Amino acid sequence: MGAIKMGITYSLFFPPTPTLTEDNLLSQQGRVFIVTGGTSGIGFELCRILYHAQGTVYLTGRSEESARASNSRIEALSTAARGKLDFLEISLDDLSTIKPAVTRFLEKEDRLDVLFNNAGVSNPPVGSVSPQGHELQLATNCLGPYLFTQLLLPTLISTANKSPTGSVRVVWTGSIVVDLSAPTSGIDISDLSHPPKDQQKNYTTSKTGNWFLADDLARQAGSDGVLSICQNPGNLKSLLTRHMPRIVPLLVSPLLYHAKFGAYTELWSGLSPELTMEDGGKFVLPWGRLHPNSREDLLTAIKSKEEGGTGVAEEFLWFCKRETGAFK
Repeated sequence: MGAIKMGITYSLFFPPTPTLTEDNLLSQQGRVFIVTGGTSGIGFELCRILYHAQGTVYLTGRSEESARASNSRIEALSTAARGKLDFLEISLDDLSTIKPAVTRFLEKEDRLDVLFNNAGVSNPPVGSVSPQGHELQLATNCLGPYLFTQLLLPTLISTANKSPTGSVRVVWTGSIVVDLSAPTSGIDISDLSHPPKDQQKNYTTSKTGNWFLADDLARQAGSDGVLSICQNPGNLKSLLTRHMPRIVPLLVSPLLYHAKFGAYTELWSGLSPELTMEDGGKFVLPWGRLHPNSREDLLTAIKSKEEGGTGVAEEFLWFCKRETGAFK
């Protein structure tokens, strides 16, 4: 067992060759995608690939100016077939912006094939909070995406009803920290209302929470044909490290890959025909492969007490429902 875990850890830093890239992706014409945080890093690369494959792609972000600049770059990089690019203004840390964004999307589209909950923040200054007063990483990485997904769920289900089985998906973004540093309880529930000053712990809480949300959605909407899955995009050169001390990116740079590789992980999670409805709630590793041996303590945290688990994921979900309920 120890050798297996060592092998998994090694492969997190040195993943096998990606199997689904822009080079072998089939046409996505007629399909609609939302990529949160699509103006930079992994999100930008994913939007570029989907647009090149003729998909209709909505980039979400705070700034229309930044989105227009990203769209122009993507269009310039796509010399062959093209899809459609559009911008959806949203601030995931501000729950009041999410329902209006969904309304604007539904004014334009009547289907949604894949929602990529890609946007995230890591290690902002201690004390950073959302407009609603939540710890910023918890708000941006969990509460906002949870509300956004729930509001889009009727459209995802209606799309699934007229699409091939397992093709309509929600992809949540975890991290290597889920494997390496999540506590045995999965999440310390008291940290949600009283976050510690340790921002790395708060980040780990939010990323473990993403897996819990992926599993819950699989339970909620799997019978309606929506495949929900969580993925660790990989160790990448992106803006996610912008709040860390400058020395950190320099020290770890030999282990960081171009952001396009993270897009390959998300691409596999969202589009690979290898995944089926039975894979709902599972965890994907870089650059696109199911986790062969997820941590038993985290699997126990995901299970309810009635299922023989600890019920921690249920408590986390209850917190998310309570804190977002007024914004539905």
